[in-house]
Amino acid sequence: MSTVVAGVAASHSTLMNTHWAEVDHLAAAHRFRDGLAQARAFVAAQRPDAIVVIGSNHFRGLFLDLMPAVTIGVAEVQGAGEAGTPEGPLPVDRELAKTLVDGLIDDGFDPAFSLRLTVDHGITHSLQHLVPGLDVPIVPVVVNMFAPPLISLPRAYALGASIGRAVAADSTDKRVLVLASGGLSHRLPWPDWSRTLSDDDRFLVEAWLNGRQQWREYEVRRRQIIRAAQPDINADFDREFLAQFESGDLSRTLALSNDELEKVAGNGAQELRSWIAMTAAVGAGRGRTLAYEPIDEWLTGMGVAVFEPIPTSTDQHVEGRRR
Repeated sequence: MSTVVAGVAASHSTLMNTHWAEVDHLAAAHRFRDGLAQARAFVAAQRPDAIVVIGSNHFRGLFLDLMPAVTIGVAEVQGAGEAGTPEGPLPVDRELAKTLVDGLIDDGFDPAFSLRLTVDHGITHSLQHLVPGLDVPIVPVVVNMFAPPLISLPRAYALGASIGRAVAADSTDKRVLVLASGGLSHRLPWPDWSRTLSDDDRFLVEAWLNGRQQWREYEVRRRQIIRAAQPDINADFDREFLAQFESGDLSRTLALSNDELEKVAGNGAQELRSWIAMTAAVGAGRGRTLAYEPIDEWLTGMGVAVFEPIPTSTDQHVEGRRR
């Protein structure tokens, strides 16, 4: 039986890679980066045999010509390489990936799967900073968090619980870490594809629809649109969410509708699905925040945290015998 040994969650911003000089003078940016370093050491200490990465898609691997709610990479997985993130082949635990697909289907989910999946910084940014050697096989679970319709927050929790059950049913006795990428509060200048109101809106929807073979051609203007956006961070919401995360009880967040979440914390906060699914995959546990900083220059409430299962009496007995 394989085991989910722990979870880690981290916000992502590719501006860390491309525009660090703009924030080098900010203590907040350094505190967040220091939090990533602590998380990196935590990941290494868990000695994972595989990492399930739950993250979003930013229209460099999946597009509006076909947008599944959940997609699992089961064979070839390529990093898109935008903004200094990892580019090219990533190591994949193919057997565990297939186990997850089968387990989700048995639990009533309908995941898409891909034998040739491109992932962007919604998956690779956290790997880059937490597993810099890219030397642990991964299973990418890409959840649609930007193109409506979106799954509900309770459904994201159920997804994570199903991932946890599938890992437990795996017979290879692996130590599996679950990594959640994305969040916290932020608002991107991204339109609802069904309601475009400006030239920028129409450009972005065109890029999301036609970018499968040419996403790089859209990248310059797309980057300009994002860089011109005004920050919209709700630090109070973020701190309340982190308090729930630390307690192991996300029920207040799970009670929010998708529209309520976007209203209070921005469309980027829909990425909290990755944090929610991760905690459910770990099971009963407690969180620990390593850093939280609202960084306007990155448009995002930047958080990094770990989530550890509550030891059972059996775990404690085994640990006592080891000593």
